[in-house]
Amino acid sequence: MKKLLSVLLLFTLLLSLASCGTATRETVKPEEPSAPAQEPAEEEVELIVFAAASMTETLTTLGETYMSEHPNVTLVFNFDSSGTLKTQIQEGADVDVFISAGQKQMNQLDITASAEVNTEGLDFVLEGTRFNILENKVALAVPDNNPAGINSYEDMIKALQEGSAILAMGNSDVPVGQYTQKLLAYYEITEEELVAKGALTYGSNVKEVTTQVAEATVDCGIIYQTDACSAGLTVVDTATKEMCGQVIYPAAVMNVSQNQEAAKAFLEFLTSDAADKVFEAVGFTPVS
Repeated sequence: MKKLLSVLLLFTLLLSLASCGTATRETVKPEEPSAPAQEPAEEEVELIVFAAASMTETLTTLGETYMSEHPNVTLVFNFDSSGTLKTQIQEGADVDVFISAGQKQMNQLDITASAEVNTEGLDFVLEGTRFNILENKVALAVPDNNPAGINSYEDMIKALQEGSAILAMGNSDVPVGQYTQKLLAYYEITEEELVAKGALTYGSNVKEVTTQVAEATVDCGIIYQTDACSAGLTVVDTATKEMCGQVIYPAAVMNVSQNQEAAKAFLEFLTSDAADKVFEAVGFTPVS
């Protein structure tokens, strides 16, 4: 009996020692990987672009492309005659970019321009941002089937002098009207003479003149080549530099802009190869 008790005590002691020598393991969970740092969201920007009415189709197309590539930018376009846009800017309209169909309207807002043109000493052009972006052509367009049989500027002048045709032209305060005045002077004919014959109608911008031709309410109209292309009108002649000068479109960021860097970036996009293709498709010539 004593021997049995001794064996049991020895066995218990061995179990205790084995238990003391066993290390306790703790399960350590691996650290969760940290989330990658996110780029800060680009600030939302609304750019207000004042542009000549003759750029309506091309800038609308290019604007959609630009906004798809720059989702933080919203472009708001205001298309009208360059003279009307110049007046709106002068009167305090919100604007970031101005693209005019003539140098005169941009000069009237540019403090560095001649005082003979900028007669009011206006200062709206952001220094270093003005450049010539496009060239257009002054075109003689006719309605479908050309009912008056006008095929050149010479034909137009003859028909107007005979009183057998009606011409649509822009008002004198818009570039297309000013180019038309120069063209009439080249042929030594005056507006007053044409008005007296009932041979002249007017439009407040190039789109209104284009509509008169498209609807055949006149026999011909002097518009831009690009507007004729966009409206599907037939161009029978285009004016040379000697006839009425070059049609150059200047562009600039306005110094009243609250988004000057974004405005500069948009103008840079308009000089890209992709933009050039859109302009060229309707008859513009990019100015390098």
